[in-house]
Amino acid sequence: MSIYKIAIGTPAEASHPGALRAALAEFFSMLIFVFAGQGSGMAFSKLADSGSAASSGLIIAALSHAFALFVAVSVGANISGGHVNPAVTFGAFLGGNITLSRSILYWFAQLLGSTVACMLLKYATGLETPAFAFSSGVSSSNALIFEIVMTFGLVYTVYATAVDPKKGNVGVVAPIAIGLIVGANILVGGAFDGASMNPAVSFGPAVVSWSWTHHWVYWVGPMIGAAIAALVYDNLFIDETLEPLAAHDF
Repeated sequence: MSIYKIAIGTPAEASHPGALRAALAEFFSMLIFVFAGQGSGMAFSKLADSGSAASSGLIIAALSHAFALFVAVSVGANISGGHVNPAVTFGAFLGGNITLSRSILYWFAQLLGSTVACMLLKYATGLETPAFAFSSGVSSSNALIFEIVMTFGLVYTVYATAVDPKKGNVGVVAPIAIGLIVGANILVGGAFDGASMNPAVSFGPAVVSWSWTHHWVYWVGPMIGAAIAALVYDNLFIDETLEPLAAHDF
């Protein structure tokens, strides 16, 4: 099991210049992603009289998040690995690709980046950034399954295209593949629970709107999905004779 690869790290690591630069990169990548992704939804709602064209809005959301994540992962890849998601960081931690100390630093930066992006959107537009919510008839268990499965697909893609030492030329298209799987998953789950797959993306709007209904689902689901994907891919497809990638190589 890859669980033996888990590294705790040291408190001093959190203050290392390289770790701080990586966390700052995660902050800016998350700000870019949330501002563009959430902002496009707010803009569409304004143009469509508060979201009257639901099907078009879903397509816009999928495209904007796919494009924004492609950029956010790309700009952070050489510094922090371009996680842009606490669930991705958690999956990387379980595979031994990042220490717990650095993971905590990433999580803080990611949550802060999302919150700042939503605050900027609220200030710039004068509109409330809506929190993630379930559609009518969707239960917590329904949404939890959606988040687990969608995040599994996302983190499995991250492992296959960015983490696997055998990735070769596939690593070049990793940001595109990661963006595309998120866009595709939004087309599937967006109409049911908003298709977060990212605790930080859900956290920022919840803070700004101060709406926490069912918020736990957007943490538990992605973390479970990420853990399953990381353990499955690492144990079944990564050659254990190869050393795990360093955090800055991911």
